[in-house]
Amino acid sequence: MIRTDDGRFFGIVDELCGGVQSLQRPKTDVPLPNVEAVRRASEMLRAGLFPGYFGDPQFPSGNLRFSVGATLDAAAHLLTEQLERSLCFVCEKTTRTGCPECRARTDVLVDSFMETLPRLQKVLMSDVQAAYEGDPAATSPAETVFCYPGLLAITYQRIAHELYKLKVPLIPRMITEIAHSATGIDIHPGAVIGRSFFIDHGTGVVIGETSTIGERVRVYQGVTLGAKSFPLDEHGNPIKGIKRHPDVEDDVVIYAGATILGDVRIGKGSTIGGNVWLTHGVPPGSKIAQTGSDR
Repeated sequence: MIRTDDGRFFGIVDELCGGVQSLQRPKTDVPLPNVEAVRRASEMLRAGLFPGYFGDPQFPSGNLRFSVGATLDAAAHLLTEQLERSLCFVCEKTTRTGCPECRARTDVLVDSFMETLPRLQKVLMSDVQAAYEGDPAATSPAETVFCYPGLLAITYQRIAHELYKLKVPLIPRMITEIAHSATGIDIHPGAVIGRSFFIDHGTGVVIGETSTIGERVRVYQGVTLGAKSFPLDEHGNPIKGIKRHPDVEDDVVIYAGATILGDVRIGKGSTIGGNVWLTHGVPPGSKIAQTGSDR
């Protein structure tokens, strides 16, 4: 057994420290965002968006207004600390004691985000109704809130998307990856998703960063809205920040296992059958099956 008083031990340590030069943090004394703190903040935000359904037992549910207020206040404090850490992570002016500019910007960002919650709740209520109406096995809207992984995933994605629009680093992706690990549903925070969105079953769904999805869209397990290929820069690396995922218009249904790749458009009211592989757009009202299309 190699012990700490063995020279070989510190040889291993030195190799590990020197093997991550491309990932070297410029300021190792500046704290990173904490995954568990971001998880707790996300859970509190979900509790605020669905009053009376989730939340910390220390906030009595008998007084709903107090419970929601206390939950959101705690979430805002957690979020403030984690957002400041994320800003400091990419800020060249940050020191061990922080950065006044990052601190001031954090307050503005958190205020702007919190103001989106009433609007966000209205959109989520449409998702709840879509799940209830779209699944004959659902016994009540409340069941979809408590039990459906698709609703958890879209709740976290919609929270993350608001932070993504505010150009908050790291935190939006952390939130969607928390949902991904819990549900098996991978939705990038950059994806733009309309009202009344329903993911049935959900496991294996992937929705890429530049995807757009209209209203009243339903997708089933194993669906991928992905990129077909990546334009490369002069060094042979994928060019970032360009449109590369599908646009799905209103009232589209995409059945289990379907894969739609590239910057293509799926027309309004189309139905994409199970296990279909699509790399081209289809006009409104299309019905696409593995054996061909019926338009």
